[in-house]
Amino acid sequence: MNVLRDAMAVDALDPCGVYFGTTGGQVYVSSDTGDHWQAIVRDLPAVLSVSVQTLP
Repeated sequence: MNVLRDAMAVDALDPCGVYFGTTGGQVYVSSDTGDHWQAIVRDLPAVLSVSVQTLP
């Protein structure tokens, strides 16, 4: 599993959420600043970039 430089993002919440996509087509999220990870999507083409938006 590889993560490209632009395939990682953080949100503006406290504690922050961390998101990354892999060249294998998975996107993972951690809502506790990286202590625990969960796959939120699988079976995509290689994820080259990730961006995050939080709603008020």
